[in-house]
Amino acid sequence: MDPRIKAPSDQPAIKVVMMPRDTNGEGTIFGGVILSLMDQAAYVEASRQAPHRYVTVAFHKVEFHRPVFVGDIVTLTARTTHVGRTSIQIHVTVWAQRRTEPDVMFEVTEGDVVFVAVDEHCKPIGVFGD
Repeated sequence: MDPRIKAPSDQPAIKVVMMPRDTNGEGTIFGGVILSLMDQAAYVEASRQAPHRYVTVAFHKVEFHRPVFVGDIVTLTARTTHVGRTSIQIHVTVWAQRRTEPDVMFEVTEGDVVFVAVDEHCKPIGVFGD
């Protein structure tokens, strides 16, 4: 692993209660809402590594293992897995805590988000100034 990568934080990147406005026609939370939260959690982690403007270039292998329901508390954890010259890859895991089982956390999904660091003109720059 790149020695410049900061160690994983013990804190979640994001924690949020899912609301009725986020549901699909089946009564579960839209997958797109979860993807948006994953993008945000990855950005939090990327910014913790190096404070730049980042643009999302890819999501890798996101599979939904369990549904998320209204009222679930969703926790997203993020850790840096790779840093290239201008790109940074963040692994995000999404957990749901149900109202009915407050002591249990279910893994909902996980995946990798890839960002490119850019300057004010949206031109790629070195993540660590290289």
